[in-house]
Amino acid sequence: MSSSDIKSLSSFVWNIAETLRGDFKQSEYGKVVLPFVVLRRLDCILEGTKNAVLDMASSLPDDMDDEARDTILYGAGGQNIQVYNLSKFTFSTLRGQDAKDIHKNLLDYVTKFSPNVRDIFLEKFLFTDQLKRLNDAGLLFTVFEQFSQIDLHPDAISNLEMGYLFEELIRKFSEISNETAGEHYTPREVIRLIVSLLLINDRDALTGSGVIRQVYDPAAGTGGMLSIAEMEMKELNPRIRVELFGQELNPESFAICKSDMLVTGHNPENMAFGNTLTQDAHKGKSFHYMLSNPPYGVDWKKYSDDIKSEAADLGMSGRFGAGLPRISDGQLLFLQHMIAKMRNDEAGSRIGIVMNGSPLFTGGAGSGESEIRRWMLENDWVEAIIALPTDLFYNTGIQTYVWLLTNRKAQNRRGKMQLIDASGDRFWKSMRKSLGSKRREIPTEACDEITRLYGEMLNGDSEWSDLSKIFNTTDFGYREIRIERPLKLAFQATEDGIAALQDAKPFQRLDAKDQRQVISALREGLSVTERWVDREKFEKALSGALKRASVKIGVPIKKAILSALSERSEDAVVCTDSRGNREADTDLRDHELVPLNENWQDYFEREVLPFVPDAWVDQGYTDDKDGGVGRVGYEINFNRYFYKYVPPRPLEEIDAELKALEAEIAGLLQEVVE
Repeated sequence: MSSSDIKSLSSFVWNIAETLRGDFKQSEYGKVVLPFVVLRRLDCILEGTKNAVLDMASSLPDDMDDEARDTILYGAGGQNIQVYNLSKFTFSTLRGQDAKDIHKNLLDYVTKFSPNVRDIFLEKFLFTDQLKRLNDAGLLFTVFEQFSQIDLHPDAISNLEMGYLFEELIRKFSEISNETAGEHYTPREVIRLIVSLLLINDRDALTGSGVIRQVYDPAAGTGGMLSIAEMEMKELNPRIRVELFGQELNPESFAICKSDMLVTGHNPENMAFGNTLTQDAHKGKSFHYMLSNPPYGVDWKKYSDDIKSEAADLGMSGRFGAGLPRISDGQLLFLQHMIAKMRNDEAGSRIGIVMNGSPLFTGGAGSGESEIRRWMLENDWVEAIIALPTDLFYNTGIQTYVWLLTNRKAQNRRGKMQLIDASGDRFWKSMRKSLGSKRREIPTEACDEITRLYGEMLNGDSEWSDLSKIFNTTDFGYREIRIERPLKLAFQATEDGIAALQDAKPFQRLDAKDQRQVISALREGLSVTERWVDREKFEKALSGALKRASVKIGVPIKKAILSALSERSEDAVVCTDSRGNREADTDLRDHELVPLNENWQDYFEREVLPFVPDAWVDQGYTDDKDGGVGRVGYEINFNRYFYKYVPPRPLEEIDAELKALEAEIAGLLQEVVE
């Protein structure tokens, strides 16, 4: 079947959807049509073996184990698909029944599928609800009759062609319901770009006979990434065997994805339902290729206990040992999960994931995000990061980035990371009609150019200097050293200072009599006109004043007095502790980010001391992992490497524009007056 035939069949199905207009919202068409397509495909596959399956089912003992029973009935169908149906009906026999019984008979047909398929129709698609709505609207037999006219038998439309049809329908239904499409739908040109990037350097390894590759998506949505990955791989090698795996949390998206697996001949049990981060359905498995578009900026608070427990209990032997990102964004949790599923054999694994800008730079040294970046870069897994154009996705116009990771880097990429800025206008074109926030798309030629930039590892050539750059992985690391400056305090018993003391909590805990005695001792024992620039001398004067007034105070009150009656002053003597060491002024504390490849002492002497000669580095502020001075952090700031200076417009041009606007406004006001 040609691509034009696929589009023709898609248009026919679309016309069936138009039958629903008025009784269903456009955004609800997919809830009716997609399960009907799956139902018709399964009917065409199973019809020829219906009697054999029914005969086998009647011969099996009632007390047989369910799993054994299912296995026998799968085989009785003689099809390469794990599904059977025990209803006496088929689409053909249903057409011969009285139209008024269609609802009852269809329910019988749908509810007698094998449990794995019955769950899709009843629990995820909620198909019985849609059948009731169709029946109540008087549309059920009409819609059923139209689907009966479509031949979806594998002899008429192959599994690959069925995948194309399903993809085309999902795309159309996602476009007309774009208010929520972005939650489970990634634009197809973005998926094709990611797949092209994953496969560009693997073409030789994917050719030949007996090649098997496993592909996984932990946030599978409707399965678009998986199906397109398979299509692209089969275009390279029609004989390749591609096994698809995934997991999805949204019931309807899961139903569509698992249905796609069914109608295209894949093992539907490889597609799992549930939360990947807390219920890893493919625990212990690893994959050749992994790709995903996890949700952006979605918090993981409601299931944080499970994730934190796994991180604490399993550490680096679990999925989240490298670190936990802030509770408001779980993207890096998905990426860690995927890294945990990389193969340790010679083939290794490749990962392609699209995320927003947050995982690049959010979080300072020592934070969960920075530690995760450190873990990935120090293990040399990140090959490249590509900045995509804005306005590509249906529910957001923000900047997105494709990360490419592998544990089998080529020799020339080891210790290196490539950044590609594909956000410019040469990599996108405007759509004739916007779909939600999606106003742009990546044309095929732009996708090919991005793939070539990556595949050939272009770096700083004159033509590509603004688009592709190669860095050492250590270039993104730094040491955050703590800069301290001495504490210098002057003291004076002013009325403002005494008032501040009275507001202090330790002072307020004293009873009224003790409060009056302390205040009296300060006012009578310390001259309001005297100013001490040495804390040690002030403390002696304070002790003398309290002793003369026969007032005894504890350490908390003394600290409160010193705080209330002091002010920072450059002409004061540096405060020291009991050992004579300088005390640091926490209000003047600062941090400097020293490139990881540079000695922190050299940096301090060059960049800090000339400007603040009394500063020093707190050498007790060290990294938890390597013990070195300063905390190690990693960030990837695209703007730093691809910043393009745009000079301001000449003042004369701005002035002329303002005068033109003033004249225009004056003219409009004159029209109002007249």
